[in-house]
Amino acid sequence: MTGYYTNMLVDTPDHEKTPQQAQSCLRGQVLTTPVLRADSLDQLAGCQIAFKCEHLQKTGSFKFRGASLAVSRLNDDCAGVATHSSGNHGAALAAAATARGLPAHVVMPDNAVRTKVESVKAHGGYVHFCQPTQQAREQGLANLVSDGFVPIPPYDHDDIILGQGTVAVEFLDQVQDLDTIVAPIGGGGLLAGLAMAAAEHARPVRIVGAEPIGADDAARSLNSGQRTSRHEPDTIADGLRALIGQRNFSILNQYAVDILTVTDAEILSAMNHLWRTLKQVIEPSGAVALAAVLKHAEQFSGQRVGVILSGGNLDLEPMFALLQPQCAAR
Repeated sequence: MTGYYTNMLVDTPDHEKTPQQAQSCLRGQVLTTPVLRADSLDQLAGCQIAFKCEHLQKTGSFKFRGASLAVSRLNDDCAGVATHSSGNHGAALAAAATARGLPAHVVMPDNAVRTKVESVKAHGGYVHFCQPTQQAREQGLANLVSDGFVPIPPYDHDDIILGQGTVAVEFLDQVQDLDTIVAPIGGGGLLAGLAMAAAEHARPVRIVGAEPIGADDAARSLNSGQRTSRHEPDTIADGLRALIGQRNFSILNQYAVDILTVTDAEILSAMNHLWRTLKQVIEPSGAVALAAVLKHAEQFSGQRVGVILSGGNLDLEPMFALLQPQCAAR
C-alpha cells in the first residue's frame, strides 16, 4: 500500500524537508507542550530527566503534529482522508481534517481502547472496525481509498515523520543542553522524526527508542539489519503494536538509533511513578520511554536525558486495576 500513499498527496515542498522547516508550517496549529522535572525521579534514575509532555498536545498525543502537517498540504479538491489506527493517529487526523472541513474515515481494530474510539468520533471521525491484525487494518484502508479518500497512514509517510520530528525541535529549544532523547517506538514515525531533527541540531544529541518486549519488531529489525515481517504483538502498550514502517526503518538504520526493550510490568511501574510524582496520567505507550531509562540506567548515568511522554489517552478503570498491585507494593 505504500505506493499510493504518496501518489495521492502533493509533493513535499523543498522548503519542508526537515523537521526544523516543518515547524514553521505548524506554528499556530499545534500547542507548545510543557516540560516537567522531578528531583525524586532524577535520583531514582541516576540522571537528570526532562519530560516533554506530548500527552498535553491537542487530541492527547504527539500525533496531532504529523496529522496537521499532512492535512495542510492536501489538494483543494480532496474528497476526504482515510487511515488505520489504534486510536491516537485516528483522533489526530479526524481533528485536523475536521478543522479543514474534510471528512476523516478511520479503520480501527475491534479491540481498540474504548476511550480512543470515542475520541476519534468526538473529533469528527467515522470509525470502521476490523479484525486486530495489520493485514485487516491495511485492507480496510484499501477499501476506503478505492472509494476516493486520500490515505494518510499513521507513521510510514514523509509528512507524518517531519511533523512528529517537530517534537525534538521544540524540546531542544526548551532544554538546550540535552545529551539524549528517549521516545517510544511502534511504527516509528516519531523516532524517525526525532533522529532527523537531531541530525540538524547544533550539538550532538543521541536518540534512543523504547519498545515493549512483546512488540519488539523494531529492535529485531535494526539488530539484524533487515526489516522483519514476523510480528505478533502482545503488550498493554496498544499504541506500539504496529509493525515498524519501511521509511522509518531506513531512517533509523541510517542514523544507527538504538532500541531498548522493557516488560509490561516495567511499563506499569513507570506509569505509577509518573502518576505519583508528576501527577500526570500517561497511557502505557507514553510511559515506555521512562521505563527504558529506569531499566537501563547504566546507559544514561550522569546524563541530561529528555523523555517523551507521547500520549495520555487511556481507559482509567481497567488501568487502575492494573496499577493497584504496583501501588500496593509500595
